[in-house]
Amino acid sequence: MAKLTNWNPEDPKAWEQGASKIAWRNLAISVPCLLCAFSVWMFWSILTVQMKRVGFPFTDPQLFTLIAVAGITGATLRIPSSFLVGLAGGRNVIALTTGLLIIPAVGAGSAVQNLNTPFTTFVVLAALSGIGGGNFASSMSNISFFFPKRMAGTALGLNAGVGNLGVSIMQLVMPILVTMPLFGMAHELTIPRTTVVGGHQIWIQNGPFVWVPILGALALTAWFTMDNLPGQDADNTVLAILKILGLHVLGFAAAFAGIYLLLHFKLSQWIVLPFTILLTMALLKSIPGRVKAGLNSQFVIFSKKDNWLMTVLYLMTFGSFIGFSSALPLLISVVFGKLPNGQLNPNLPNPLAYAWIGPLVGSLVRPVGGWLSDLFQGSRVTLWSTVLMILGALGVAHFIPLAMHSPTPEVFFPPFLALFLLLFLASGIANGSTFQMVPMLFAPKEAGPVLGWISAIAAYGAFIVPSVFKTQVANGTPQTAFHGFAVYYLICLFVTWWFYARAGSALTQKVREQQSGSD
Repeated sequence: MAKLTNWNPEDPKAWEQGASKIAWRNLAISVPCLLCAFSVWMFWSILTVQMKRVGFPFTDPQLFTLIAVAGITGATLRIPSSFLVGLAGGRNVIALTTGLLIIPAVGAGSAVQNLNTPFTTFVVLAALSGIGGGNFASSMSNISFFFPKRMAGTALGLNAGVGNLGVSIMQLVMPILVTMPLFGMAHELTIPRTTVVGGHQIWIQNGPFVWVPILGALALTAWFTMDNLPGQDADNTVLAILKILGLHVLGFAAAFAGIYLLLHFKLSQWIVLPFTILLTMALLKSIPGRVKAGLNSQFVIFSKKDNWLMTVLYLMTFGSFIGFSSALPLLISVVFGKLPNGQLNPNLPNPLAYAWIGPLVGSLVRPVGGWLSDLFQGSRVTLWSTVLMILGALGVAHFIPLAMHSPTPEVFFPPFLALFLLLFLASGIANGSTFQMVPMLFAPKEAGPVLGWISAIAAYGAFIVPSVFKTQVANGTPQTAFHGFAVYYLICLFVTWWFYARAGSALTQKVREQQSGSD
């Protein structure tokens, strides 16, 4: 791949003479890499259900903990990943981090073959799968540099939306793959006939193992077909790789410190979360030399009010999407799995047959959110999506206690699922519309780091939501979690309207000026 010496996608002539082909080629490789990253990061949502079915001796709160651990690591790694593209080059970052995902895939596939595998081993593997979560920040930051502002919503929506499909595709195919001896009979569980579930032999290790050859092929493809852009410090490949690995080590150090506080000292997630974020930032600030100088030039975003407001809004949109995606299969099992007398519900809806639909809906409509925002004002799309999220959260909260106290809880599953799909639909549209707002609010040099930062904090939804469910499930009141979510969404509704959607807001004025200038 020839080295790019000049890049200006805002120049119509340069765009028509070849820049567009370069941009779309990089997007075409970025999308499947991100899809697989989401798949590996989120495969604990399915593995925990399968582990429960085949007889691993872990409680429901422990299984929610594994999902939360993957969430906190993936979100924490997004913070350093937000700045990696400028420090090491987009091609270098995407190729290497895609290859690193092979480690947790191989590890998890090996660990689930033995019921005696310690819980701590699964904690470490769940944490390592967080590499996939971190990849989102670098991927979105990278793509933001390739396309002109007028196409930002569509391009970022495609990258994130199709990338997010990795959650749904994984949740759909993994339950099927575990019924097939893909990797040979020698890989059966080293336990008695507990591998027979519902009359079917289970090869649970297939779920993680299947991603290994795909990841290897994608990493090589990214290395040989993607581009580092001018202005990115990527000329020295060895140094770029060391930067990528070094910043990941710092991210893991902060994440494991938070996990230790969570599991050993039993501290609340509301203490662990800010501690982990602050520790990550402190470690990044401690880096000497050229890396520190590069980070400091990007840290200017933290002096911007809009950076913090967009962080709040994107936590609502993507945080809800990824948190609900990771926790929904196990939540279905908990809410509808038992009768009021404590017996198992023989008519439990199969969580693995339905959970994938929500992430699919949220992912497919995300590009629509970006597209609508390119046509209309992104803040208005976010505003009305937030209204739908409030209604969805309150609706789910209404049906959960009805199901848990009913001798036939399955009759409440259709409205429960429909309202959950409304949450996924609204959060998916708002994902695209919120991301489209960023290039409108920030200069190109700031937009990439901002996109990375807000996506990093929003990814903590994959930690917050399972942690909240863990607490409320232990209390027997999972509906309380949704009451809390509705209150947060209401706050975000006001923020969106006051700062960005009302007629007198600065963003509305800027959009009007751009529209009048293009007429």
